[in-house]
Parts: sequence; C-alpha cells; structure tokens
Amino acid sequence: MTPIQLDRFYPIFDNAAWLARLLPLGIKLVQLRVKDLSPELLQAEIKLAKFLCDEAGCQLVVNDHWQIAIDEGCDYVHLGQEDMDDADFAAIKRANIKLGLSTHDRDELERAMGYNPDYIALGPIYPTILKKMKWHQQGVAKLSEWKAEIGDLPLIAIGGMNISRADGAFNAGADVVAAVTDITLNASPEDRVTQWLNVTRAK
Repeated sequence: MTPIQLDRFYPIFDNAAWLARLLPLGIKLVQLRVKDLSPELLQAEIKLAKFLCDEAGCQLVVNDHWQIAIDEGCDYVHLGQEDMDDADFAAIKRANIKLGLSTHDRDELERAMGYNPDYIALGPIYPTILKKMKWHQQGVAKLSEWKAEIGDLPLIAIGGMNISRADGAFNAGADVVAAVTDITLNASPEDRVTQWLNVTRAK
C-alpha cells in the first residue's frame, strides 16, 4: 500500500473559528480537536470545519469523534490511546476514513501498528503545557527509533514543537511536525503560521 502524502506542517486547533481565520494563509493539513461540547454543537463544529477545509483545499483530521467524522464524510480521524478503546475500527475502515494514532512508548506503538494506521504520531517530543501526561519528554532521538520501526509510514512529531525545533525533528526522521500553542498563544497567529509554512515548505 502506498503511504499517504501529508503536508509537513500540521497545526491543531480547538474550534472551527481558528480554521476560518488561518486556513486562507495556505494551511493544507489541520486537526480539529474539540472538547466539552454538547453532541449537537460538536457535530455543527465538525460540519463547519469540513466545509471550511473543503473550500480551502485542506485535509481535515477529526480528533477522537470518529462517528461524527463518518456521518460528515470526513477523510481522517486521529485517535489517542484511550480513544482507541471505544473506537469501531471496522466502521472507520468501511467509511474509507484514514487513521492516525498517537503513541508514547513501544507497547503503544506495537498496539497502534496492529490497527494498520495511515500515520503514527509520537509525543511529546518536548515538554508541553497543553495537557498533563506521564511522558515528560521523548526527545528527537526517539523519532529516529520510531522511523526505523515504521518505515515509509508518515511519522508526526508533536508536543512542545516550535519553528526553531522543527529542523531537528525533521532531521531525526519526522515527516510532519504538529504545532498547537506555538500558534494559538502567539501574539500574531497569522504571522506565526506564515513562518511555519515558509520553514516547512522550503525543503
């Protein structure tokens, strides 16, 4: 099977308003990671995100909410290890939805590979303020280990990533770098996205 092609820059946002604001800059791969909404509002948010991505020619990855992703005809779902417990992988496959999975250690990587994912994410590469987890920092060397294990499957570096750290992640084996707070907490998210696009598409 031919590996999927992903843009090297993978921002993650917690609402569709970010997409409306930043997709026009040229983002071609984005994850919507929405928490704590009612089912109705959640579906509306994902529907809007898909519309915005379709208009912008951007690939949308829906975090966690695989059933809504199926209902809305989305192309990608991303699942964390805890989300995998309740996911209907057969239904996801029947819907022709591509699958990304989070990993943090070798046991999780082995488990994830058993589901034939379309990409693997490793994190946190650096300490992150986004969420508390038992893995403090993986380091870029672990990207090289993971890449040797998964071969041509796209590898995404996530956690504490910023522009100055991107080259190190790419050089270690990452195919894609994900960014969250480096954009959303920046004084000028638009300028930061433009910088990310310039850096990741220069090679």
